[in-house]
Amino acid sequence: MDTPHTENDVRRGLQEDALDSLSDEELVTAHLDGRTGAFEDLYDRYRDRLVHFVTRKTGDGDQAQDLVQEAFIRVTRHLHRFDTTKKFSTWVYTIASNLSKNELRNRSRSPLVLFQRLTNSWDDDHRPIQFEDFRMRPDDLYRKRFLKRLVEDTVQELPEHHRLVFQLRELDGKSYEEISEITGVNLGTVKSRLHRARNSFAQRIEPFLN
Repeated sequence: MDTPHTENDVRRGLQEDALDSLSDEELVTAHLDGRTGAFEDLYDRYRDRLVHFVTRKTGDGDQAQDLVQEAFIRVTRHLHRFDTTKKFSTWVYTIASNLSKNELRNRSRSPLVLFQRLTNSWDDDHRPIQFEDFRMRPDDLYRKRFLKRLVEDTVQELPEHHRLVFQLRELDGKSYEEISEITGVNLGTVKSRLHRARNSFAQRIEPFLN
């Protein structure tokens, strides 16, 4: 038997239908006026598109989701300054694009990317760090072998639970989902541990790279 709709249910349904008919800019105004659900509607309209956009720019679908979340956090902080005579889509894509550029810039400064750059073919997001290519000159090959040993020694200094996720992701090329299954912890914990492991790894190895 169907549950009868209450008056509040009907009113809520009408409000949602009305929101769907609003433009992005009208939704911004509605949110600033305190209208319930207006911002959620904006988020639903753009989240998947932005994740796809950022994934194309950064090459990392997992990181793209985090960056899109950050983009919307910035949107909420600055929405009161948004000029509703302009297109919201242009604004939110610009924010996401700038975050993507910052991410790529930060990667270029990371010791991890130094190793990635030493790899001739880095065409798979989950491909593990590689150090040797026997087509290289002897001095380059020596440097790669030195870096490989340095990485291995540095990884061993990490706390055990950080070391495991770092090895699985950065050295074995496992996805977040695979790491979650292997370690028996949820995705959020995997990402948190990996973030801390990367930071710790970078701090430990940086003095040797200067």
